[in-house]
Amino acid sequence: MRISDLYSAKGPVFSFEFFPPKTEKGFRSLYHTIGELRGLEPGFVSVTMGAGGSTRSKTVDLVIDIERDLGLTAMTHLPCVGFNRADVSGILATLGDAGMQNVLALRGDPPRDAPDFVPAPDGFNHAAEIVAFLREDFDFCIGAAAFPEVHPEAPDAETDLRHLVAKVAAGSDFLITQFFFDNAAYFDFCARAKAAGIEIPIVPGIMPITSTANVKRMASLGGGTLPPELLAAIDACNGDDERTAELGIDWATSQCRELLDAGAPGIHFYTLNRSPATRRIHTSLFA
Repeated sequence: MRISDLYSAKGPVFSFEFFPPKTEKGFRSLYHTIGELRGLEPGFVSVTMGAGGSTRSKTVDLVIDIERDLGLTAMTHLPCVGFNRADVSGILATLGDAGMQNVLALRGDPPRDAPDFVPAPDGFNHAAEIVAFLREDFDFCIGAAAFPEVHPEAPDAETDLRHLVAKVAAGSDFLITQFFFDNAAYFDFCARAKAAGIEIPIVPGIMPITSTANVKRMASLGGGTLPPELLAAIDACNGDDERTAELGIDWATSQCRELLDAGAPGIHFYTLNRSPATRRIHTSLFA
């Protein structure tokens, strides 16, 4: 199933994002999580690729296994970082031979020990280039990333929007946003994107807050700004992870309900390889 066809159909599309675990125990836990979320009948699931392409084989193998063994439409992340054109062609050939149809084309994060992005020889300088390469030589449905609160490396919102327009013009079929906690940021971003001529679906990404450590991790990832109301509520939890998780679920549920009521094409959940928060939010939306 091509993901763009899902967004063309009537009704919102729910999707879940996972990352390849580092251990066999982690993989067993992930398959348990996927099994629990499978019952929610997601439109698709996606699997990230580690910084610099560090989980290349695990990511490719995992998306193939998910689609073949679990019957879910799956999409691999495909970053520029660490790959040249021959590398990307090899990955796509493996995916194509397995019947996979969807990729998420990204600039990607460089490894922690080399934080400055440097394209590989005969590689790609930015996401628009890898999208154009995919569109020209392969028949995949192509997703790309969008940043409602501006990419952390972009000098300003206007420059970031020009880069997004370039990704769309290169052949992206849909966009998935970085997570955010203030829906106003998403609505404003979509209005600016539309004014710039972007007509493809812009899918909001939601990452439920699950603990105090989770909040700190989000901040380190350059994620969404915490609105004052949410920040005050988190502080009021006094580091109690159970209370923080309940708050996070309630906040994310309210976000999702407002987004869907306003006509968002779906919700993309950043699950952190766990199912409880996502399941509770999904259940609340249909209660």
